[in-house]
Amino acid sequence: MIQGIRVIDFHCHFPNSGKAFPDYKLPAVLSKSSKSNQAQAELWRKAYNFPEQRLEIKDDREAANKWYEDITKKNIEKVVFVSGGGNQRLAKVASYHPDRFIAFAHHNPFSKKSAAVLEHDIKNFGLKGYKILGSALNRPLYDSSLYDLWEVCNSYKIPVIIHFGILGSACGISKGININPLVLQDVAHDFPDLCFVVPHFSAGYPTELLQLCWACPNVYIDTSGSNQWVRLMAYELTLQDLFRKFYLTIGPG
Repeated sequence: MIQGIRVIDFHCHFPNSGKAFPDYKLPAVLSKSSKSNQAQAELWRKAYNFPEQRLEIKDDREAANKWYEDITKKNIEKVVFVSGGGNQRLAKVASYHPDRFIAFAHHNPFSKKSAAVLEHDIKNFGLKGYKILGSALNRPLYDSSLYDLWEVCNSYKIPVIIHFGILGSACGISKGININPLVLQDVAHDFPDLCFVVPHFSAGYPTELLQLCWACPNVYIDTSGSNQWVRLMAYELTLQDLFRKFYLTIGPG
């Protein structure tokens, strides 16, 4: 607890030397090995005054123990890992400290038998939610082929966190069929009891997100990250502005 309040970090990514989302086809420029990405990422890091990246830890258990020690020092009750190199790997990581770690599924929703995979991994690996990179998909989230997937999510009452808006720290994605959170409206209406979470205040689409929340009370907000995307808005916008507006309109959740 911090000042008598239980703190759960709902949006973390477990370190991974490979792809955090293995079955997503992301642009080559987003690869850590891309020279263009490395150069732009370094410029981005300095401009935003981010610390240098720490040395990668190769052993999952060692990394998990480091995380455990860190959240214990900071009085964080639990952390939710929304990605980590595949469902099975992340489930194993969570098993190292099941009292403090929660793992989410994060496979591509358009991958083969994705609904069956999700149900299997919920039942057999103990995954507690589902993370989707909406901005990285080339088919809409309201595609009829995904309705079996939404049915599984609804049946097991798991939260679904979907990234909208710009994606990537440097040389990232700025357009796409699911870039705007309003694309979720029909699905959220069709599954009113399913909890959808939009992270980072939608990473560039706060007005559209507020409108979505007005239309769909089952859509919630995740305020995680540095939210440096506010620097890319054409008008003055601060984190204080965002918190104030979202609190006064849709409330604290």
